[in-house]
Amino acid sequence: MFELPEYVNLAKQLEQTVTGKSILKGQLGNSPHKFVWYNRTPEEFEALTAGKVVGKAYCKGRWLFIPLQPGYVFVFGECGGKILYHRSRSEMPKKYHLAITFRDGSGLSAMTQMWGAMELYEEGLELKRKYIVDMRPTPIDDQFSFDYFSNLIDVCIRSEKRSVKGLLTQDQLIPGLGNSIAQDIMFKAKLHPRHSIEELDQPGRKYLYEAIQHIVFEAIALGGRNDETNLFGEPGGYVRIMDKNAAGKPCPECKTRIEKMQYLGGACYYCSQCQT
Repeated sequence: MFELPEYVNLAKQLEQTVTGKSILKGQLGNSPHKFVWYNRTPEEFEALTAGKVVGKAYCKGRWLFIPLQPGYVFVFGECGGKILYHRSRSEMPKKYHLAITFRDGSGLSAMTQMWGAMELYEEGLELKRKYIVDMRPTPIDDQFSFDYFSNLIDVCIRSEKRSVKGLLTQDQLIPGLGNSIAQDIMFKAKLHPRHSIEELDQPGRKYLYEAIQHIVFEAIALGGRNDETNLFGEPGGYVRIMDKNAAGKPCPECKTRIEKMQYLGGACYYCSQCQT
């Protein structure tokens, strides 16, 4: 699944590649998938996108926004799989969940492996969509200061018990983070996934905040994770420390064997010695 670093890089590449292009034809999926969410019929989508001009793409959390001018915004949300640019019609895939052909012969396609939203809104209405409306600041936003982060922990503590992994991955508390990148954040912060946020003192909060910033910005700088691809089908350069390939191998810090467990809906990889 794409997380914040992948969406930041996809938005940048879309801005550099398709901004200003005019759409010849927009098509929704010809490969059925019950977990791809559309808000238009294929006929509506084709009619509404024809002749539109692509504006500057941007992202917010795990949501990618592509203005289609005049008057519309296309949204990719919570997606995994591939979003690809094709230099000519001959490169367009035969199967797709979304295909957009431009008047110059180039195009975009999208295929998702798990789930995701591919939706077209009248400009402004996308901001009212569930998970977008009232979205909290993401780690790349100026508002995501240490004071903001510490206050977020206080708010969470007052409402319910929550672990570090729960803080990082659940309920869009920190938009843009998912289970994959959270593993390296917890390792960098030396915190076990089950560690209660109630037990984080001020230095511990600061260490976790700095780990979030460090891992997110490093992954962005390297073009996203190496198990996801960019707009041109190329893998990112960020190699995760804690993933399925690390399980059973020595910790890079202390050489203790890396363990795996299932927790909060996904696999966790951790060092029992380093992560308390």
